Amino acid sequence: MLIIPAIDLKDGKCVRLRQGMMEDETIFSDDPVSMATRWVEQGARRLHLVDLNGAFDGEPRNAHVVHDIAAAYPDLPIQIGGGIRTRETVETYLNAGVQYIIIGTKAITDPTFISELCREFPGHVIVGLDAKDGKVAINGWAEVSEHDVTDVAKSFEQDGVVSIVYTDISRDGMMQGVNVEATRKLAEAVDIPIIASGGITNMDDIDSLCKVSDSGITAAITGRAIYEGTLDFGRAQSYADAE
Repeated sequence: MLIIPAIDLKDGKCVRLRQGMMEDETIFSDDPVSMATRWVEQGARRLHLVDLNGAFDGEPRNAHVVHDIAAAYPDLPIQIGGGIRTRETVETYLNAGVQYIIIGTKAITDPTFISELCREFPGHVIVGLDAKDGKVAINGWAEVSEHDVTDVAKSFEQDGVVSIVYTDISRDGMMQGVNVEATRKLAEAVDIPIIASGGITNMDDIDSLCKVSDSGITAAITGRAIYEGTLDFGRAQSYADAE
């Protein structure tokens, strides 16, 4: 299982939010490129970037930072989400060296957008499903829809998405532990590889995910835990590799 460090971008800085609340942020670095370097030096094999401003505004706001990180590490797979609502944005990111594009809100409000992207950019599209109590949240988590997360995930299987990033937003940034059971159930319900996200706090969470990785959980994103030191990223990846 791959452990993926998260770099959340707000106003050009590396931050973490609690439950997606823009007003509840912790700034970890004024230099996201140097933060990327930190994780690469510790053995990161992929980076997860989020344009938080973009997620709320509906268009990229930190694209320049994403481009800088991609330019600094051209051989490192990077996935980016937040405010990606047009094919032009997708094309711009891919041309800049980003490997994977994560579509969240637009995937729910306009499902045909996903099928069109998968046809035009095969192998590069990931769907981000952020859920609260099993229902999908959109618009930077500001709105919880009536869509069931499993039903939505199944609808994207035929489109050819690379994977699904599943986030339990009730746990994201709260250091309360990952929702292993909900993640496992989703992974077993679909054939698309699942990337776990939200609430990973320590090695117990990594161990718990590794134990159910055969269900289809291929990776886990971690943010606040590796910034606050409750999880040693290098140790976590080494452990996951051994398991």
